[in-house]
Amino acid sequence: QLAFKALAGERLRERVAKTDRRPDGRGTRDVRPLRMSTAVLPRVHGSALFTRGETQSLATVTLGDASAAQKFEGMTGAGSKRFYLQYTFPPFSVGEVGRVGGMPGRREIGHGNLAEQALLPAMPPADEFPYTVRVESLITMSCGSSSMASVCGGCLALMDAAVPLTRPVAGVAMGLLFDETGGGEHVGRTDLLGL
Repeated sequence: QLAFKALAGERLRERVAKTDRRPDGRGTRDVRPLRMSTAVLPRVHGSALFTRGETQSLATVTLGDASAAQKFEGMTGAGSKRFYLQYTFPPFSVGEVGRVGGMPGRREIGHGNLAEQALLPAMPPADEFPYTVRVESLITMSCGSSSMASVCGGCLALMDAAVPLTRPVAGVAMGLLFDETGGGEHVGRTDLLGL
């Protein structure tokens, strides 16, 4: 099974390097079609629906005072964050049946942290915007790059909530097909697809 996977990966890299086309027909730098809407939910401070190909994030923003900050405990002590992003990846987003709710798994924690760190530098300082800001990204369908869809949807929802961002933020997954034999070229790809 490992030998087959290695052979399939090498053939894919060779084909993409030779034709500059991926299995779905896109070039290595092509991005899947984008669709986005803001103010899709009437009862939240900000919302956005961001779709890239078959990956979709429904992002919402809720504003609160300092008491709504996320509290945490870690190895170095306790603290709180006035900006945080919660990422939810339910099984139905990839056509599976499974448990929904409960404690977040590794995917939710890792992808949520990745998206939060992408948006954090654009957040206004506390003295200019003294609110706690919670972004939630619910992945409603996924075929690759869902954490970056959370960045795009989260930024749109923040703008819909009139959060004065220092700059807009977007994200796209990048990949590199390595030549493990050392005889060929490495091939870069933009907007990874979950094959």
